[in-house]
Amino acid sequence: MGEFKVSRARHTSAAPSQIHALIDDFRNWPQWSPWEGLDDNMTRTYEGPEQGVGSRYAWKGNKKAGSGHMKITESTPERITVALTFTEPFSSDNTTVFDLRPSADGGTDAGWAMTGPQSVAQKIFFTVFRMNKRVEKDFDKGLAALAAAAERS
Repeated sequence: MGEFKVSRARHTSAAPSQIHALIDDFRNWPQWSPWEGLDDNMTRTYEGPEQGVGSRYAWKGNKKAGSGHMKITESTPERITVALTFTEPFSSDNTTVFDLRPSADGGTDAGWAMTGPQSVAQKIFFTVFRMNKRVEKDFDKGLAALAAAAERS
């Protein structure tokens, strides 16, 4: 079994603390996550602390949104790591990492990466349906929305 990795980055004029606050509290994700708008009737539940390590978010939506849950496993000013489990439309366990690097102009170089195990069948599926490119586009959209939300705050 192999592993896949998808990553994107974007610069924003917002300070790292502003970006961090939008990621570290799952209740803020509807402001910027590219997947939050896929189902207007999606159900969301939150457990544990409101933010940081141990904070948990679960969703259940239509075929586009799917279902699953996330848990913050690491939270420092420079990095947030999230354990991400999809249960629908397919099962997978992945790790998502947000790296927040201060830039010389007072802004942030924000990186978003996702890694996870990939079977031969999944690799074929990802290749045929160009899933990495689709996820990259979603990450670009999400990072743009994250930057815009942070710059407004």
